Amino acid sequence: MLNKNSFITGILAALIFPVIAWGAAYLLKTNVEIINRPALPYFAAIALNLIMMRFILKKELDQTARGIMLATFIIMLLVFIFKVHLR
Repeated sequence: MLNKNSFITGILAALIFPVIAWGAAYLLKTNVEIINRPALPYFAAIALNLIMMRFILKKELDQTARGIMLATFIIMLLVFIFKVHLR
């Protein structure tokens, strides 16, 4: 199954906050207009991923940290391309 120190575990862990941010942005977009910056929830998710990566590195789970880092950078590029650059 999934090992604590595996690349796949890091990727799956890194997808938790962006999925929550996407759901929050979707709900807030249709119901309430409280923020003028549509990419703000995604940037918060990226910051939470980097904080999570710091704690994982303190526990010396290097493969998991690499998975988190890869997924975070891919998400960062996608947010930049779709939310900031195409605006």
